[in-house]
Amino acid sequence: MAQTIEKKAEIIEKFKKHDGDTGSPEVQIALLTDRIKTLTDHFKVHHKDHHSRRGLLKLVSKRRGLLDYLKRKDLNRYRQILQDLGLRK
Repeated sequence: MAQTIEKKAEIIEKFKKHDGDTGSPEVQIALLTDRIKTLTDHFKVHHKDHHSRRGLLKLVSKRRGLLDYLKRKDLNRYRQILQDLGLRK
C-alpha cells in the first residue's frame, strides 16, 4: 500500500527542519515509520504474505540505520524523534 500524497506531505510538514526539507533524518524516519505501521496492519489480515514481509524487514533495517546515524550525530534530536514517533528505547 503506497502512501498518499496528502499523508506524505503532512508528515514532511510536521518533521521538517526548514522550508523544502525532505531529506533530513527526522523526515526520512517519520516516513519510514508510517510505511512500517501500514505494512504491520496489512500483515494482521494477510499473514502469509511473505514477499511483503521481506520489504518490511528492509524498511525496518533502513530506519534502524537512520536512527543510529542520528544518535551518533546529535543525541538530543535522536531522543526527540523517538518521543515524537512513540518509538521505544
